Amino acid sequence: MKKIRVLLVDDHEIVRLGLLTLINDQADMQVVGEAGSAAEALTCVEKLHPDVVLMDIRLPGCSGIEATRQIVQKFPQSKIIILTSYRDNNLVVQAIRAGAMGYVLKQVGNRELLQAIRVVAIGEAQLDPAATAQLLAHVRHVEQKLQDQAFQHLSEREMDVLVEVMRGKTNFVIGQTLNLQEKTVRNYISTILEKLNLSNRIELAVYAVKNNLPERLNKQDDPEESA
Repeated sequence: MKKIRVLLVDDHEIVRLGLLTLINDQADMQVVGEAGSAAEALTCVEKLHPDVVLMDIRLPGCSGIEATRQIVQKFPQSKIIILTSYRDNNLVVQAIRAGAMGYVLKQVGNRELLQAIRVVAIGEAQLDPAATAQLLAHVRHVEQKLQDQAFQHLSEREMDVLVEVMRGKTNFVIGQTLNLQEKTVRNYISTILEKLNLSNRIELAVYAVKNNLPERLNKQDDPEESA
């Protein structure tokens, strides 16, 4: 049986000792090296070519996230699991952007950690459930912020006109709906197109849908969503 070759990167020797004992007790795993800093980690990866690197975030010199970024760029065959005490959604996002395949909290049980190593070794991602929840919340927050920014330069009346354009209404019908002159509606649409750097009302409707305007309107119209 080919064993999963693991490199331990943590500046606390007692932590590395505990991990070494746990991992070497497994029939399908073997610790092939240890490092106490990011620089040592890079050297060890180059010499040992581990399958999986268990990487702490807080290290002497550059951080574990920066070390992850460098390892992924230079030695992509070595998969990185961030093993840390920090439950911080910003760190999760940074780790994933750096190329980490896993993010596991040190508080997890032995079984969960070993499972993460096995999963990442075959090229799949593994995130701690709590970290996953935080990451999803962060992504939703970012998406909502971007959607809000998509319409931030439009006035309330321009938003009213945009909603009717998105619903496929003609200028005449929009004017009747909003109690505006048809010429005024045309002027509003021209201003909206200019502000959003779009060419025509078809692009405008697509832009609105792309930025989830229909979903947001549905939430406003739903009493349970608004409560």
